[in-house]
Amino acid sequence: QVQLVESGGGLVQPGGSLRLSCVASVRTFGDYVMGWFRQTPGKEREFVAAISRRGVRIRYADSVEGRFTFSRDNAKNTTYLQMNSLEPEDTAVYYCAAAYGTWVSTDSREYDYWGQGTQVTVSA
Repeated sequence: QVQLVESGGGLVQPGGSLRLSCVASVRTFGDYVMGWFRQTPGKEREFVAAISRRGVRIRYADSVEGRFTFSRDNAKNTTYLQMNSLEPEDTAVYYCAAAYGTWVSTDSREYDYWGQGTQVTVSA
C-alpha cells in the first residue's frame, strides 16, 4: 500500500509560480514511476507530467512543456512539480500518482495509487 500526500497548492496570479510536493509513504519509493495529473469540474483527469523511477526520463503534457519541471528525490520519498509562468488555464485540482513498474505512462489508468489532491488557482 502506498499513501501519497500532496502539498503546495494555493492561489497565484497569472505569470506566477508554485511548487507542488508529493510525499510517499512506502519503503520502496524507487520502484515506482510517479506522475502528476489535474482535473477541473466536469472534465476528465488530465495528464501533466510523469517521471521514471530514477528520474532519468520525464514526460510532459504539451500544455505545460517548458513551464513545468518535474523532479524526484528518492532519498526523501518526494516528488516536486515546479510550475512557472502559470496561466488561468492551469487552474485545477492537482493529483500525485504512483505506478509500480518501469513504464512512464501518461494514462491515468496505469497508476495504482493516488493522493487526495491539492487545489491550484491562477487568477488575478
